[in-house]
Amino acid sequence: MPKIISISTYQPPYTLRQTNAEELTKELFHTKIPKLERYLKVFENGGIATRHFCVPPEWHRIDHSFEERNDLYIKLATQYSVAVIQACLQNEKFLKIPISPKDIDAIIFVSSTGISTPSIDARVMNQLPFSDKVKRIPLWGLGCAGGAAGISRAYDFCLAHPEAKVLVVCVELCSLTFQPNDFSKSNLVGASLFADGVACILVCGEEAKIETRIPTPAIIATGSKWMPDSENVMGWDIKNNGLHVVFQKSIPAIITNWLGPFIEQFLMEQELYTEQLHHFIAHPGGKKVLKAYEDTLYLASQKNDISREILKNHGNMSSPTVLYVLEQFMLNEGQVEDTGLLVALGPGFCAEAVLLKWRE
Repeated sequence: MPKIISISTYQPPYTLRQTNAEELTKELFHTKIPKLERYLKVFENGGIATRHFCVPPEWHRIDHSFEERNDLYIKLATQYSVAVIQACLQNEKFLKIPISPKDIDAIIFVSSTGISTPSIDARVMNQLPFSDKVKRIPLWGLGCAGGAAGISRAYDFCLAHPEAKVLVVCVELCSLTFQPNDFSKSNLVGASLFADGVACILVCGEEAKIETRIPTPAIIATGSKWMPDSENVMGWDIKNNGLHVVFQKSIPAIITNWLGPFIEQFLMEQELYTEQLHHFIAHPGGKKVLKAYEDTLYLASQKNDISREILKNHGNMSSPTVLYVLEQFMLNEGQVEDTGLLVALGPGFCAEAVLLKWRE
């Protein structure tokens, strides 16, 4: 079975406490939104203490065109991708011997917060010594589901090519999408929740010859689920001045009523029940989302402790977030023969599930 061999995350340079983010939002919107004080409670009730951003707070006090935002996205996404790929391929916590970029067979680049053609992976390849024969697989528009989908597509590639080494790189710079002239509730919720993050994993086929220092998870199975006619649940409205967040309050209810049967069926196909899972590796879309996972899957709240900690210290970084959670399980939690379920949701509306089993 394909296996996740190494993982690294990257912290953008500007850290903002949630109380400061609330004050900045109040400053920007206090004359524009009636009953703003009531809406600002989302900052206090979301279970987030700090978030990290690619731009300082004062950047948002000035209007920026879509072109300016996107140019900065391309520049920083390339820079951060280079850094996180190098960290992943040289991560001594997992790898006995560093891996050269020239030995990578495919790059799956995941992002939804900027637009680039050629995609960011092509720009990264000019800065690191990748082979000119590497397969490029950019994924755009999957939002919060992108990290899990990237793992699934790497699994597919490695099943077809058992000797392959595949990088999955997730970069989201949500702060560059913030709209100071959008007075919708979705924009306020997004301002309270989303942050910037970068992550990279190395997935290898079962015939790839790589030695690891500690047990790491093999990918046993993957599953996908799509909800028809649900485009307006989550995503972007693309307007002249950039990307405007769409975020329905019904998402926790959707998880409770729709996700549970999908996960139950997925596990049944693997002859498993939720109580047999050692680890639940959830994308922490928000505090209510994590509670909805627990309710629909009958999970003890402790199963989401690591997801809650990532949400508290980083916020929702969209696609990389579930990889930040996975990193903690790989560093501290996973033992040989442990079984874990990785789950993320995103625009479409869709769900991605990945079943993992820790191996020597």
